[in-house]
Parts: sequence; C-alpha cells; structure tokens
Amino acid sequence: CSSPTKGCPQSFTRELRPSSRHLPTSFVLPSFRLTDHVTLLSKKLVDWLRYASITQGGGVPSGGFFTGPRSRQPVPTAELDGTVSGDFFTVLCVGQGFTEDQWMNVYSFSMLRHWLLTYHSVSNDDRSEVDGSVVSMVSATSSSSRLLPPKERLREKAFQYCQRLIEQSDRKAHKRTDTDLQKACLVEAVCILDCVCGEDASLVYRTFPCIKALFGRLSSDLSFARVLLPIAQFYLNHGEMAAVDCECVWKLVFGRFPAELFNNQFLAHELLRFLRLNLESLQLRVPQYSHSFPNLLKFLAWDSPAVVDDFVDLLPSLVTAGTAVELLHTLLDLPCLSATLVLQVRSTCLPISEPGGRGLLSLDAFRSQSFRGLFLFLLRGEAGDTIDRLSTLHELLAETADWSRVVQCAQTVPVLLHIFFNTVIAVADEKLLAHLVQVMLERSSLLLNIPKYNKEIHRVFSSHLLRLCKLHPSLVVDQSHELLEFAGATAKVYSKEEIYTHVVWVLGEYLSVSCDSRCSVKLITSCFETLEAVLFEITSSAPPPGADCPVPRVVTSLMSALAKLASRSHDLIPRVSLFLSKLRTVTRGGPVAWCSDEEDLVAIVTRGEELWSLLKAPGVAQSVLTPPALVTSPQWHRDTNVAMLLRLRALTNLTHSQ
Repeated sequence: CSSPTKGCPQSFTRELRPSSRHLPTSFVLPSFRLTDHVTLLSKKLVDWLRYASITQGGGVPSGGFFTGPRSRQPVPTAELDGTVSGDFFTVLCVGQGFTEDQWMNVYSFSMLRHWLLTYHSVSNDDRSEVDGSVVSMVSATSSSSRLLPPKERLREKAFQYCQRLIEQSDRKAHKRTDTDLQKACLVEAVCILDCVCGEDASLVYRTFPCIKALFGRLSSDLSFARVLLPIAQFYLNHGEMAAVDCECVWKLVFGRFPAELFNNQFLAHELLRFLRLNLESLQLRVPQYSHSFPNLLKFLAWDSPAVVDDFVDLLPSLVTAGTAVELLHTLLDLPCLSATLVLQVRSTCLPISEPGGRGLLSLDAFRSQSFRGLFLFLLRGEAGDTIDRLSTLHELLAETADWSRVVQCAQTVPVLLHIFFNTVIAVADEKLLAHLVQVMLERSSLLLNIPKYNKEIHRVFSSHLLRLCKLHPSLVVDQSHELLEFAGATAKVYSKEEIYTHVVWVLGEYLSVSCDSRCSVKLITSCFETLEAVLFEITSSAPPPGADCPVPRVVTSLMSALAKLASRSHDLIPRVSLFLSKLRTVTRGGPVAWCSDEEDLVAIVTRGEELWSLLKAPGVAQSVLTPPALVTSPQWHRDTNVAMLLRLRALTNLTHSQ
C-alpha cells in the first residue's frame, strides 16, 4: 500500500513536512480579489475535501481465466494500520492507486490553511438569509451543512476533515515514513482548527474536547513536541474563552521542552519563534513565562550563534521587577550553564573514568554527589533559587573555559547585558537599582575565567554604572558603603582597572550635597581618606609581582576625585594639595617604580599641577568641580577622557597669572 503523498510532486511533500510555513509555489493561487471566484473555489474545496471517492484508483482483478478490464472490482482505500477506511477519504488513507478527486483532496488539504488565512477573508457572505444563531445550530449537524453559506460550509468541512485526521493519527502505522506523515498532518490539522476557531468562535467549544484529548495522548511523548507547540498555540488563543485550565500545557512548554530538548535545534527554532510571535499574550496570560528564563536560556547556552537574535527580542519581556536580580546573575553565569549542559550530555555518553585513568575533572565533579547541588542550581527550571558557592563552581569548570561552545556563549553575554540594563531602567525603582549596583560590584570578581570575557563584562558594568548614577545620583549615597569597600581594595587597581576607574569617578562626581542632601561632611571625609590611602599606596611602591603598573587613567581619576571631595570640604584641601606638590617633586628626580612610561608620567604630573592650581582658589574649585543639582548644560570640567578640558585649563591659566 502507499499513501497519496508517495509519487506526488515534490512540492507537495515539502508542503506536508513539519518545517513548512508557506505553500509551495506551484499551489499558490493567483491573487484575484473577485468575490465570485473566491466563493466558487470555496465550494470546490468543500467537494474535494469531503466528497472524494473512497475506492482505490486502480481496480483489483476478480480472478478467473476470462479476466479483463470490465471484471476488475473496486477496492476501498485503507487506513495506515491496514484496516479498511470506514469514513471519507483523507491524506492519511492509503491504496495501490488514487483517483483524480483523491489527488485533489490531497492538494486541497495542502493549501487549505493558506486559503483560509488569505483569500477566504475577502469573501463577504450574505448572512441575511441565515441568521447567526441558526448558523451555529446548523454547523453542529453535518447533514444540514448544505444550508450554510459557502464560507461557513468550508469552515465546517475543514473542521470535520481535521477531526478525522486526528482520529487517524492514533492508528499504528506500519512504516516510519507514515508515522512522520501522521505527525506532519497533525501539525497542519491543529493549525487549521486554530484558524477556523479564530474566524468562528462557536467552533471553539466543539473543538476543545478533541484538542484536549489529543494533548493528553501526546504530552507524555516528547517525540511529538513539534505537534504539541501548535496545541499550545490553540490553548493560548482560545483557552481563556473556553475557560480551560492551561497550566499543564505551560509546564510542558516552559518546563520539559527546554530542560530535555535544549539540544534539538529544530525545536529551539520553533519554540523561540512561538514565543516571539506571542510575546504580548504570554506576558498577559501566562505568569509562568517570565519566571521560566533559567530554562529558556538553555537554548542560548547550548547554541548561542543560532538563537542569539531570538533572545535579543525576547530578553526585554523577561525583565521584571521580580526577576531582574536573578536574571542578571543568570546572564553572567551563562558560560557556566553552557559548560554544564555539555557535561550533562557527555555524562550520558562517556563511561565513568577508572581510578587512575585520565578524564575530565569537570565531568567527575558533575557526577560527584558533593557538587551535585551546584550543577542542579545551574540546571534549575524556574526562577527563585540562589547560590553562594560561585567561586567553587568556577574552579570546577576552569578547564571548560576554552571549549568552543562555552566561548561562543560568553561572546553573547555583553550584548544581552546591554539589553538587560536598558530595559531594567524602565521597570525598576531606586531600591532595585541599588541592589543591581551591589550585584555589579560583587560579580565583577565572580566570573568564569574566560579570555577577554571578564574585561568585556567590566566594560559593560562601567558604562551602565555611570548611566544609573547619572539618572539617580542618590544611588551613590545609598550604596556608599559598598562603593567605598570596592574602591578601597588596592588589588582592584591592577585587576579591574576599568570598573575601578568608574567607581572612583562616580564617588567623586556624585558624593555631594547638591546631588543628595543626605551627603554629610563625615561621609565625604571617609571617602576622601579611603581614596587617599589607595592613591598613596600605588604611587609610593612598585606594583605587586606579576602585575603591570597602574594605568594613568586610574591615577588621574583618583587625583580628580580627591580634588572634587576637597572642594566640598575645605578642611581637606591642604591634604590633597600636599600630595600633589609632593608628586611633582618626586617625579622631577627621574623615573618612578609605579609608572614605566615617561609620557604617561608627564600626563599624570600635568593633571596634578592643574588640580593643585585650581585648589588655590577654593571658591572657584567648588564651582568647577561640583556638579549643579540640576544639570541643564554641558559641564566642560568633566574628565571623561582623563585629560582636563578647555574651560578648566583656562581657569588654571588664570590662577597661574595671578
């Protein structure tokens, strides 16, 4: 036996494949808009779909010596399990040959959804002959369906055809190709039912029992994931109207699919496309969506290049006040998640290493009960968990830092972090933003050691720390303890110069009464003493073994911050002036241990002289170095590029001339 799809044009078999989204070119109808033509073809589609012959195209000889064409007997078509078809012909009926109207049945099914979505909508039936309530009653009885207008009649026949396909899909096919065909037809059937229910709400109540039963039959078998996604779409579109509990559907879509099929590229594409097309509805109707990001990000962690564009669109919808902090941690841990997924796959394929044998230490750790909790945290399915042993986890995964999948994943994190911070500003209050600042400072030291990854993350943190503090200067006072603790660690001058420079800058810029009335002289003095100690330490000794000299930007930022703080508490001016004058004296003696480049040293000394000259006039220094409460014009003194700008240089020249 053979299916109607065997031997038919390649364009049609391509149409029935699960990956098909458009009609093959040979079956796309001309874009005419004449209502009469649309109505005529709708009637023909009804006949082809519902009333095709149920006998095979080529008759079977009845036997005997005088066998001839007239003695051939018609043979009924069969189901995929070999039984005789007991109902009307569909694409899932098989036989030795097929009649012309059976081929038209197959072709009609292949184009039915496209027709309903595109051309069918231009047909404006005259409903004056049949009252709307009568239409609903007539639709319920197929024997009276000829009373319906062509548009409603095609919907009714499409509904019956799809229900028949769903019934046929439960039959045990003898061949694997026929099983694949059943799945493809199920996808198309559910999509068509979704389409007709969208056009006629009265069909929702008739369709849901069938869809619900189909979901119950398939939900335990993930090989039907391709079919279950259209079912989820049906629940999303019509579940609220039918008052159906959809929680089991979303547990499957956001739970088992990403957790168990993260390495299925086709499903990843289909699921992420489903999310993108339904973002607004999911955010409004599915509370599980925004809390499922630990599971959804597994697709990104496994195959970042293929799905990063999808997550660029999806990530803003996952950022809420309740998920922001954990989502930030999860994004930073994406390379760890990528490595863990690789280990999970390998653990099922590779044998356990023998004692004394060489194997992956990370794989042994993954299998060890001692560290199982750390890896289970990364593999969690929903938001809500925390972890406090990240340094241990990073040590266990150290050997994975050069794996290609992990490196590719790490390259996408900075892009996603920019999107995260751009989004969180709109949904977070100052309390949450203060928490995020604390997370940035903490996590700058807790990252998987991947070449260039840490510096890229520090660069992102730096730019958004400046942005957050500019929008909410009071964050500096709120997080002054954490910022001062970070800035007071001299080791960070050598290992985290990018973010360290920006932390020092925001302390000097926004720790002012003009930015926050809570800023006291005591707080300014405390900050000054912390930065002063660091500056004195790095300019009075050589860098630690293995470390480079501090970059000039760090030194000049510390000098500028001290000058700014001293201009707001004049008692501190003599201390910073003394340091700046000593700096000039020391450098006149020749090279210094903490700066190996002569040009850099000249730039640092020049900055010191400018600040020293400016502090000679405390009133001028305060007006120049303290930002106004409400910035309405550019501030030319801002040292964003470390070098002093035009206006500050002019004031310095004036003090020299006096």
